[in-house]
Amino acid sequence: MADKKSKEENKDFKYIVRLANTDIDGNKTAVYGLMEIKGIGRRAAEILLIAANIPKTKKVGEFTDEEIERLKNILNNPGEYMPSWAVNRKRDVYTGKNIHLISSDWDLSVKNDIDLMKKIRCYRGIRHERGLPVRGQKTRSNGRVGLTVGVTKKKEVKT
Repeated sequence: MADKKSKEENKDFKYIVRLANTDIDGNKTAVYGLMEIKGIGRRAAEILLIAANIPKTKKVGEFTDEEIERLKNILNNPGEYMPSWAVNRKRDVYTGKNIHLISSDWDLSVKNDIDLMKKIRCYRGIRHERGLPVRGQKTRSNGRVGLTVGVTKKKEVKT
């Protein structure tokens, strides 16, 4: 009896669900599945699931077509469904609004921010240009790349 019920459930099970240009593993729970989308962390995933009225413990592969459509609509503009403290672009430089970017939009905005820092020649922009640590890390002993740095021995001179 239990085998028959599990086979019926597996007919509707989706092993891969596509949301926001990302393939999500259907065996993951809803929160961890949404976290696979770039720009969405655990807290944001929980907020978006509450907005879509989907339980957090439900597997992504068990979502109905209606739930997937609701999530797609929410993911088109997630900032509307999130409080201002949870968005990833507070007071955006170009629009001045609190927005939440995901997927390729997030990658593009980060690249544009770094290019702007390089253009205005701020400290962080210069560090990015030179490939050095940007956030205040020490560089004397860590983060070395390339040839070995150290003491070289002088060749012995035969007399």
